[in-house]
Amino acid sequence: QVQLVESGGGLVQPGGSLRLSCAASGFTFHYYIMKWYRQAPGKERELVAGITRDGGVKNYAESVKGRFSISRDNRRRMVYLQMNSLKLEDTAVYYCKAEDLGASNVYWGQGTQVTVSS
Repeated sequence: QVQLVESGGGLVQPGGSLRLSCAASGFTFHYYIMKWYRQAPGKERELVAGITRDGGVKNYAESVKGRFSISRDNRRRMVYLQMNSLKLEDTAVYYCKAEDLGASNVYWGQGTQVTVSS
């Protein structure tokens, strides 16, 4: 059974940090590109960051460049999103996504809430 389970969300003040984790099971993890998305209330889901299968290439949305960092551990079947200098506008549900080359197989996690508030 395929599972992606996010954790690490919570309430943080502006300027603070959080580290999100996504644990994968039920598929060949190192074959998959991993991405983090987020969805704020009333807005569409947007891509935040992505990482290639070997972790060699990472890309980020302009809004998070320099503040967020994506990483993965293929041995542990984990992907992470380190979020620093958090802003109010980073408040959203954050989702982990796995997709193989060509996106013929795509899996989503259930999401974890991140709230940035003073």
